[in-house]
Amino acid sequence: MPRFNVNKRLDAVKPLFALGEYVRNSGLGQNLIELVQMRVSQLNGCAYCLDMHSKDARAAGETEQRLYLLQAWREAPFYSARERAALAWCEAVTRLDPIHGVPDQVYTEARVHFSEEELIDLNMAVIAINSWNRIAIPSQADVGSYKPAKH
Repeated sequence: MPRFNVNKRLDAVKPLFALGEYVRNSGLGQNLIELVQMRVSQLNGCAYCLDMHSKDARAAGETEQRLYLLQAWREAPFYSARERAALAWCEAVTRLDPIHGVPDQVYTEARVHFSEEELIDLNMAVIAINSWNRIAIPSQADVGSYKPAKH
């Protein structure tokens, strides 16, 4: 049973909904955004968000194989160079090294595949899902209850 229902304080999460809308309209592409949301949620151990974004990713046409292997994206041959750069970026931003932040190598590779504007958008996507993870985990959101929108 959930500890609290954030929907009772929609005013508190309204900025996160606006950020999500911004990210969806950013031009990064829904499949890339879903992969990033899934990977960050794996890193944070957020079952609710993993359930949600796996359903949304499938509804958007993502393959089961790529979703199953996402945790091992470095070893799996199913991700493009752009997706790999995004996944490395989202891991570095989520885990922020206490001394060096995001390594220069991760930034340099990301800039090969993303313009400055796109990298800002990607960073906002990572910030958004980390924020939602930090709501869903402590609230013990009802895992499995999410229904994806029709695409």
